[in-house]
Amino acid sequence: MTTAPTHPFAALGPDCVLDALAAVGLYGDGRLLALNSYENRVYQVGIEDGKPVVVKFYRPGRWSDAAILEEHAFLAELHGQEIPVVPPLAIDGRTLHGFGGFRFAVFERHGGRAPELSDPGVLEWTGRFIGRIHAVGAVRPFAERPALDIDTFGIASRDFLLANDFLPAELVDAYRSVAAQALDGIHRCYERAGSVPQLRLHGDCHGGNVLWTDAGPHFVDFDDARMGPAVQDLWMMLSGERPEMVRQLSDILAGYEDFAEFDPRQLYLVEALRTLRLMHYAAWLARRWDDPAFPAAFPWFNTQRYWQDRILELREQVALMDEPPLWPV
Repeated sequence: MTTAPTHPFAALGPDCVLDALAAVGLYGDGRLLALNSYENRVYQVGIEDGKPVVVKFYRPGRWSDAAILEEHAFLAELHGQEIPVVPPLAIDGRTLHGFGGFRFAVFERHGGRAPELSDPGVLEWTGRFIGRIHAVGAVRPFAERPALDIDTFGIASRDFLLANDFLPAELVDAYRSVAAQALDGIHRCYERAGSVPQLRLHGDCHGGNVLWTDAGPHFVDFDDARMGPAVQDLWMMLSGERPEMVRQLSDILAGYEDFAEFDPRQLYLVEALRTLRLMHYAAWLARRWDDPAFPAAFPWFNTQRYWQDRILELREQVALMDEPPLWPV
């Protein structure tokens, strides 16, 4: 009888975490808290005679060392410009370390609360810092990290799902058809937008990755940093019905444009980027389904109802992509 192979993260127990930190001269005091992360494994660890740290163990096989170090270099650039991000600590001159087959980085712990995104002042303040991030991000491109585009988030996601039999047989044709319509709609949105500059982005800039303190926002989790259009880091801060999103975007841009120019043609991409994210998210879950943490955390994935909802969701996006942008371009 054969047994299913264990996932690499199965070897990452508390002892391994503490031994990895000890290997770089940080000795845990026994306090260890797993933080909410599925892509990687992230822990807050109490340190003897020191402040607690956050240690991130990177998912094996996802990024090359060079791509991880490129993220670290971007964070260092931002931090050097006094933009509120949390760069990895340099220990013995290195920010990326290895132990027991894992790669990891250590960060200072920075707490905070969720931002009040209904507050125009909070949105404007957040927009100022996103503008500053983009001003730095536009200086040079990433060399190792992929772009967020139709191929990587749309076509590759659709093809992976269909090639690996994640959909129930009776829904394959419906998904294939609506995915083709969605990709056509995305292409039309990009054609309307025209040539849009690509820059280094946060890449996953939603309210959960902005922590607020009395000193204002700071931005965490640049693990998805990649090349893409500036509006990618703006639309994910929007929510509610169209009038609410128009107001929110206006507040964000009031701060953003103090530091970076925003081309309104990018507004044609908002629903296209939302559609790409939806397609990518379903494929992301599928690609991680061998990780035991995923079936436990997402038990509804890969059910008949799940795929029926995804097909309906894409149909709705096909219609939304043909609507006018949030304001006239």
